[in-house]
Amino acid sequence: MNVLVIYASKYGGTRGIAGRVAEVLSASGVNAVAQSVISPADLSGYDAIVLGSAVYMGSWMKEAVTFARQNRDVLASRPIWLFSSGPLGTAMSDSHGDDVREGAVPKQLTELRDMLGVRDHRVFFGVSDHAHFDLRDKLIYAVPGGKKLLIDGDFRDWTEVEAWAKEIALALKPALT
Repeated sequence: MNVLVIYASKYGGTRGIAGRVAEVLSASGVNAVAQSVISPADLSGYDAIVLGSAVYMGSWMKEAVTFARQNRDVLASRPIWLFSSGPLGTAMSDSHGDDVREGAVPKQLTELRDMLGVRDHRVFFGVSDHAHFDLRDKLIYAVPGGKKLLIDGDFRDWTEVEAWAKEIALALKPALT
Protein backbone atom coordinates (compact mmCIF):
# COMPACT_ATOMS: atom_id res chain seq x y z
CA MET A 1 0.00 0.00 0.00
CA ASN A 2 1.52 3.30 -1.13
CA VAL A 3 -0.02 6.58 -0.03
CA LEU A 4 0.77 10.04 -1.34
CA VAL A 5 0.16 12.89 1.09
CA ILE A 6 0.12 15.89 -1.20
CA TYR A 7 -0.31 19.47 -0.10
CA ALA A 8 -0.36 23.17 -0.98
CA SER A 9 1.34 25.31 1.67
CA LYS A 10 2.15 28.98 1.50
CA TYR A 11 4.23 29.47 4.63
CA GLY A 12 4.96 25.89 5.71
CA GLY A 13 2.23 25.11 8.25
CA THR A 14 0.27 22.82 5.94
CA ARG A 15 3.51 21.17 4.78
CA GLY A 16 4.18 20.31 8.43
CA ILE A 17 0.77 18.72 8.83
CA ALA A 18 1.24 16.68 5.65
CA GLY A 19 4.65 15.53 6.84
CA ARG A 20 3.24 14.39 10.18
CA VAL A 21 0.39 12.51 8.47
CA ALA A 22 2.94 10.70 6.28
CA GLU A 23 5.10 9.87 9.32
CA VAL A 24 2.17 8.39 11.24
CA LEU A 25 0.99 6.39 8.23
CA SER A 26 4.52 5.02 7.77
CA ALA A 27 4.75 4.11 11.46
CA SER A 28 1.43 2.28 11.01
CA GLY A 29 2.81 0.06 8.26
CA VAL A 30 1.74 2.11 5.24
CA ASN A 31 4.34 3.33 2.76
CA ALA A 32 3.66 7.07 2.74
CA VAL A 33 5.41 10.11 1.35
CA ALA A 34 4.54 13.81 1.59
CA GLN A 35 5.01 16.02 -1.46
CA SER A 36 3.98 19.46 -2.68
CA VAL A 37 1.36 19.87 -5.41
CA ILE A 38 3.88 22.14 -7.13
CA SER A 39 5.92 19.15 -8.30
CA PRO A 40 3.64 16.15 -7.95
CA ALA A 41 4.69 12.54 -8.39
CA ASP A 42 3.23 10.19 -10.94
CA LEU A 43 -0.04 9.31 -9.23
CA SER A 44 -0.23 5.87 -10.82
CA GLY A 45 2.21 4.55 -8.21
CA TYR A 46 -0.09 5.33 -5.31
CA ASP A 47 -3.00 3.32 -3.94
CA ALA A 48 -4.50 6.13 -1.83
CA ILE A 49 -4.18 9.90 -1.57
CA VAL A 50 -4.37 12.46 1.22
CA LEU A 51 -4.71 15.98 -0.20
CA GLY A 52 -4.44 19.11 1.90
CA SER A 53 -4.28 22.85 1.53
CA ALA A 54 -4.00 26.00 3.54
CA VAL A 55 -7.21 28.01 3.55
CA TYR A 56 -7.02 31.72 2.76
CA MET A 57 -10.04 33.99 2.62
CA GLY A 58 -12.35 30.95 2.62
CA SER A 59 -10.63 29.11 -0.23
CA TRP A 60 -8.07 26.43 -0.75
CA MET A 61 -4.89 27.59 -2.47
CA LYS A 62 -5.28 27.73 -6.25
CA GLU A 63 -2.52 25.16 -6.73
CA ALA A 64 -4.42 22.54 -4.70
CA VAL A 65 -7.73 23.13 -6.48
CA THR A 66 -6.02 23.05 -9.88
CA PHE A 67 -4.23 19.82 -8.96
CA ALA A 68 -7.52 18.20 -7.89
CA ARG A 69 -9.32 19.28 -11.05
CA GLN A 70 -6.51 18.24 -13.40
CA ASN A 71 -6.15 14.83 -11.74
CA ARG A 72 -9.80 14.17 -10.94
CA ASP A 73 -10.01 10.84 -12.80
CA VAL A 74 -7.01 9.31 -11.02
CA LEU A 75 -7.92 10.80 -7.63
CA ALA A 76 -11.54 9.63 -7.86
CA SER A 77 -10.38 6.08 -8.60
CA ARG A 78 -8.54 5.80 -5.27
CA PRO A 79 -9.44 6.23 -1.62
CA ILE A 80 -8.91 9.94 -0.88
CA TRP A 81 -8.96 12.06 2.25
CA LEU A 82 -8.78 15.86 2.40
CA PHE A 83 -7.57 18.27 5.06
CA SER A 84 -7.55 22.02 5.43
CA SER A 85 -5.27 24.13 7.57
CA GLY A 86 -6.34 27.51 8.69
CA PRO A 87 -7.90 28.74 11.89
CA LEU A 88 -5.57 30.36 14.37
CA GLY A 89 -5.78 30.24 18.14
CA THR A 90 -6.75 27.55 20.56
CA ALA A 91 -10.43 28.32 21.11
CA MET A 92 -12.68 25.69 19.56
CA SER A 93 -15.66 28.05 19.43
CA ASP A 94 -16.23 31.74 18.86
CA SER A 95 -18.21 34.15 21.03
CA HIS A 96 -21.45 32.76 19.55
CA GLY A 97 -20.53 29.17 20.37
CA ASP A 98 -19.88 28.23 16.73
CA ASP A 99 -16.96 25.91 15.92
CA VAL A 100 -14.20 28.17 14.57
CA ARG A 101 -13.04 25.40 12.24
CA GLU A 102 -16.30 25.66 10.31
CA GLY A 103 -15.10 29.04 9.03
CA ALA A 104 -12.02 27.35 7.57
CA VAL A 105 -14.00 24.87 5.48
CA PRO A 106 -13.06 25.85 1.93
CA LYS A 107 -15.80 27.00 -0.39
CA GLN A 108 -14.57 24.36 -2.88
CA LEU A 109 -15.29 21.47 -0.49
CA THR A 110 -18.65 20.50 -1.98
CA GLU A 111 -17.16 20.45 -5.48
CA LEU A 112 -14.17 18.40 -4.29
CA ARG A 113 -16.35 15.91 -2.40
CA ASP A 114 -18.62 15.40 -5.41
CA MET A 115 -15.77 15.24 -7.91
CA LEU A 116 -13.43 12.94 -5.96
CA GLY A 117 -15.61 10.78 -3.70
CA VAL A 118 -13.82 11.99 -0.58
CA ARG A 119 -13.82 9.67 2.43
CA ASP A 120 -13.29 12.42 5.00
CA HIS A 121 -12.30 16.07 5.34
CA ARG A 122 -10.71 17.57 8.45
CA VAL A 123 -9.88 21.12 9.40
CA PHE A 124 -6.78 21.59 11.55
CA PHE A 125 -5.61 24.69 13.35
CA GLY A 126 -2.75 26.41 11.56
CA VAL A 127 0.36 28.42 12.19
CA SER A 128 1.04 32.09 11.53
CA ASP A 129 4.11 34.29 11.66
CA HIS A 130 3.40 37.73 10.24
CA ALA A 131 7.13 38.38 9.90
CA HIS A 132 7.14 35.95 6.98
CA PHE A 133 3.99 37.21 5.23
CA ASP A 134 4.42 38.44 1.69
CA LEU A 135 3.43 42.03 0.88
CA ARG A 136 -0.07 41.07 -0.32
CA ASP A 137 -0.87 39.29 2.94
CA LYS A 138 0.59 42.11 5.01
CA LEU A 139 -1.73 44.53 3.21
CA ILE A 140 -4.78 42.26 3.63
CA TYR A 141 -4.28 41.90 7.37
CA ALA A 142 -3.09 45.45 8.08
CA VAL A 143 -5.38 47.82 9.96
CA PRO A 144 -5.02 51.50 10.83
CA GLY A 145 -2.60 52.05 13.67
CA GLY A 146 -0.42 49.10 12.71
CA LYS A 147 -2.41 46.54 14.72
CA LYS A 148 -2.68 42.97 13.52
CA LEU A 149 -5.98 41.27 12.85
CA LEU A 150 -4.41 37.87 13.36
CA ILE A 151 -2.27 36.42 16.09
CA ASP A 152 1.11 34.82 15.60
CA GLY A 153 1.86 31.32 16.81
CA ASP A 154 1.76 27.62 16.05
CA PHE A 155 -1.70 26.32 16.90
CA ARG A 156 -1.47 22.93 15.19
CA ASP A 157 -2.83 20.17 17.41
CA TRP A 158 -0.43 17.33 16.71
CA THR A 159 -2.45 14.86 18.77
CA GLU A 160 -5.49 15.56 16.58
CA VAL A 161 -3.44 15.28 13.37
CA GLU A 162 -1.88 12.01 14.48
CA ALA A 163 -5.23 10.54 15.54
CA TRP A 164 -6.68 11.34 12.10
CA ALA A 165 -3.69 9.76 10.35
CA LYS A 166 -4.20 6.62 12.45
CA GLU A 167 -7.86 6.55 11.38
CA ILE A 168 -6.71 6.62 7.75
CA ALA A 169 -4.24 3.81 8.42
CA LEU A 170 -7.01 1.73 10.01
CA ALA A 171 -9.28 2.36 7.00
CA LEU A 172 -6.48 1.11 4.74
CA LYS A 173 -5.66 -1.88 6.93
CA PRO A 174 -7.92 -4.36 5.06
CA ALA A 175 -5.89 -3.56 1.95
CA LEU A 176 -2.68 -4.27 3.84
CA THR A 177 -3.61 -7.80 4.90
